Amino acid sequence: MAGAPLLEALGRLWQVQAQLGSGASASVFRVRCCGDPRAPLGAVKEFVPPARPGPAARSAPEYGFGKERAALEQLRGHRNIGNGSPPPFPPGNIVTLYGVFTNHFSANGPSRCLLLELLDISVSELLLYSSHQGCSMWMIQHCARDVLEALSFLHHKGYVHADLKPRNILWSAEEECFKLIDFGLSFKEGNQDVKYIQTDGYRAPEAELQNCLAQAGLQSETECTSAVDLWSLGIVLLEMFSGMKLKHTVQSQEWKTNNSAIIDHIFASEGVVNSAIPAYHLRDLIKSMLHDDQAKRATAAKALCSPFFSIPFAPHIEDLVMLPTPVLRLLNVLSDASLQSEEEYEDVLEDIREECQKYGTVVSLLVPKENPGKGQVFVEYANAGDSKAAQKLLTGRMFDGKFVVATFYPLSAYKRGYLYQTLL
Repeated sequence: MAGAPLLEALGRLWQVQAQLGSGASASVFRVRCCGDPRAPLGAVKEFVPPARPGPAARSAPEYGFGKERAALEQLRGHRNIGNGSPPPFPPGNIVTLYGVFTNHFSANGPSRCLLLELLDISVSELLLYSSHQGCSMWMIQHCARDVLEALSFLHHKGYVHADLKPRNILWSAEEECFKLIDFGLSFKEGNQDVKYIQTDGYRAPEAELQNCLAQAGLQSETECTSAVDLWSLGIVLLEMFSGMKLKHTVQSQEWKTNNSAIIDHIFASEGVVNSAIPAYHLRDLIKSMLHDDQAKRATAAKALCSPFFSIPFAPHIEDLVMLPTPVLRLLNVLSDASLQSEEEYEDVLEDIREECQKYGTVVSLLVPKENPGKGQVFVEYANAGDSKAAQKLLTGRMFDGKFVVATFYPLSAYKRGYLYQTLL
């Protein structure tokens, strides 16, 4: 596909902008719809036919395409919250499938493709940024809630994701939530048609046993259920809290003997554990997902009832830099004198609006004169793509003799008029 700058899909032409990633049987590309500048960017997942001949080799991509397409088509109604469907209402935390098509210009013959919504930064990338420090409690809580809501709906529909890991949890800048992607190993509970599931470091004990037996040509007596997804999420949350990759830890004999003690040690060694931030609620939530006995593991629905989700955490400034939204927040722009003089205040606002409109349509502009948020500039763009372009180009710019600091800001909080005090 990299050699084909234009694609025809769903009655439109799409320009291939960049390759985002590749795996054993599929590659993912960022695409833009031609002729409609307002159309959102998309992601094309192309299931590439292998170069080597043979029906078995060529059927693998077709099987993977059909499997993921079937799962996403059955789950694609997840956006229609409160549409008359019985509870639990489907959440918007699963990647949206726009449609499917065939690329007839692939080097190895026609290839099957999924056209998906384009998502942003992955939890894997967030872990790199927060290495050895851990993510903020606000971000961990946000991710945990979003993924649990997705799993609750997924499991209610009878599906097991079977490959939950940081790379498969991505941030949606437009909807301000984390979403699950990559349903290539998913299966209907009670009908597991994939021998080897999950990724090293995030694999539940029962899946590990099943994989080992399959390699020896033996059948496992224990069936993998939706509980494998909770195990994976427990490890992801523990990595987000600790700031460490735990692949070697969870494969150690010490972990297999008493993982509860290791979790206690990780939480005891973190400086954030104090009465003001009761991290022990997160610790207990993670422990409930990491029982060796899958029958004792918390379900997604039960995990959502954890007291951890009742704590009102605020985002750190690093969170607002890393997680894009349609709202931009500009710091270090206005002086106290500008706020006190009505004429100067209006002039500065007009200058800011004129500058910000260079990067996209400005829906609204807010500059509070009192705390909270005094002197900060909030710019709401029509979409997150415009706000990302503005953030990139405005950060470090000089305005009235001062360096501008540009972060994103949660659209939901902005719409409610809730202005977080910045946590540095």
